[in-house]
Amino acid sequence: MLTLSVITINTCIWSTPIILFAFVKILLPLAASRRILSRWIMMMGENWVSCNAFILSAVNRTEWDVRGLDGLNRKGWYLVMVNHQTWVDIVVMQTALSRRIPFLKFFIKKELIWFPILGVIWWAMDMPFMQRHSKSYLQKHPEERGKDLEATKKACEKFRGTPTSVINFLEGTRFSEEKRAKRNSAFQHLLPPRAGGVALAIASMGSMFDAILDVTIVYPKGVTEFWDMLSGDFRHVVVDIRQRPVEAWMLAGDYANDRDFRRRFHQWLTRVWEEKDERIEVIRAEFAPT
Repeated sequence: MLTLSVITINTCIWSTPIILFAFVKILLPLAASRRILSRWIMMMGENWVSCNAFILSAVNRTEWDVRGLDGLNRKGWYLVMVNHQTWVDIVVMQTALSRRIPFLKFFIKKELIWFPILGVIWWAMDMPFMQRHSKSYLQKHPEERGKDLEATKKACEKFRGTPTSVINFLEGTRFSEEKRAKRNSAFQHLLPPRAGGVALAIASMGSMFDAILDVTIVYPKGVTEFWDMLSGDFRHVVVDIRQRPVEAWMLAGDYANDRDFRRRFHQWLTRVWEEKDERIEVIRAEFAPT
């Protein structure tokens, strides 16, 4: 509980100026001034992450094995795809990639901008808010088809002048053997990937991305849960990073309306996931007891 209390205090310390700067940002009339404030807010976010990492390192003797950091650019634009096993994955990603690439951002539903306190923080940190209509809504209102993508593209235009990393956990939930069986997954260590979020990110920002970062997280001594980490039992993690190009065909298609493009996108993503599944098996074998 002491570790959680210290992290909570650290979060309050850094969230206070972020919120204050957010309100100043709202009042500024010039886009250039807002961009400067956004960079300052990102710096505060990075400091918050670094302080959390320091606190956790004081109670955990974690062995970090981070591979593939060469060639990353803090001033670049990245789409980050990650497998998901535990809430600790978020801490791992923030720690491993902090100040290596731009501050990690999530696509967030537009309605959540009204969420108390956090909505302001997400807006201040330039999290991309997306507007998506359900299939049933579009069936009743076909005139709205395509407008959600256009709204998301418009929201992402501000990133053209600001280096950005967008992260996506493609499985949609944390992996477990029970979920793997329920979804009839063809993969040994992964749930089937959901293509919609990645397709939306590429459709909205694809021309901005320098690369796709295919990140694989493995816990060789067993998956670390959140309370394990707070209790000092976060022992070992491997973070394997592979850079993939944003191919020209990805930018030219229409995922929502072009069946052939959608099929090709799913085939590409399945190959990526097959390679990731094999990579997890290889990494696990490295640390298997002999």
